[in-house]
Amino acid sequence: MEQTAAETKEKLLTKKDVVKAFWRWTFFSHANYNYERLQATGVVHAFSPILKKLYGKDEDEMKSALERHMQFFNTEPSFGGPILAMTIAMEEERALGADINDQTINGLKTGLMGPLAGIGDTLWQGTLIPILLSFTLPFGAKGNIFMGPVLFFALHWIIMTVIAYFLWIQGYEQGKEGIQKMMAGGRLSYIMTFSQTLGAIVIGSLAANFVKIATPLSIHLSGKENLSIQTDVLDALVKGILPLGVTLLTYYLLKHKKYTPTKVLVIQIVGGAILAAIGLIVNSI
Repeated sequence: MEQTAAETKEKLLTKKDVVKAFWRWTFFSHANYNYERLQATGVVHAFSPILKKLYGKDEDEMKSALERHMQFFNTEPSFGGPILAMTIAMEEERALGADINDQTINGLKTGLMGPLAGIGDTLWQGTLIPILLSFTLPFGAKGNIFMGPVLFFALHWIIMTVIAYFLWIQGYEQGKEGIQKMMAGGRLSYIMTFSQTLGAIVIGSLAANFVKIATPLSIHLSGKENLSIQTDVLDALVKGILPLGVTLLTYYLLKHKKYTPTKVLVIQIVGGAILAAIGLIVNSI
């Protein structure tokens, strides 16, 4: 009986169908992004060929499926993709006659979208991007467009797409049990801790190398002797303390004061211009 079901399942959806849904999600996850349903329309767009194949002949089921997936959904697209792949597997089982209701499907999506978004944001924005920037920024700073921004974009897209594709296929093939094992295992916590630590180290390295700020102030002691605030005081305390301070201030404004990146950038430009105009800071390059 199980073999018959498996064979029937193969006839409902092929790997080509699943991969097609992946590409539609990859390129249109944020299409029509809005504050009411966020990525819901991207989900429906990705699922449309799947749902037509599963329920196309049943108008009521098709309508129900579209309404089901127009519910609020928001996650990190690459690492949250397995949620939708698992959802496809559940829709397929439902079309085969399994007792899976709307609450079960939406419960899976809403239950996993937050945790996987947290993992994705940490590994992507907190680890991968800083590492790629540490490699490509020096080239970009020297005016090398191809080894700078072009290489950054290419490496970023390739790495994220490969990871997203692998997770999508695994999500479809292993289902919710595979994700639950991954979430419950201790290995995930080690990966997250390692990634967060590595990301912080890389960001610190980037700040030390690319945040160039110093003070020209000095104190006249006696005769021709001057005490340099930068060299004799600040550098003696902590090397690069001013770049570190600017970096920590930026983090504080973004993380704790909840300022937008644009607002922080304006503060930095205006504040830097004023402090430079009155002679308190200079570019240390």
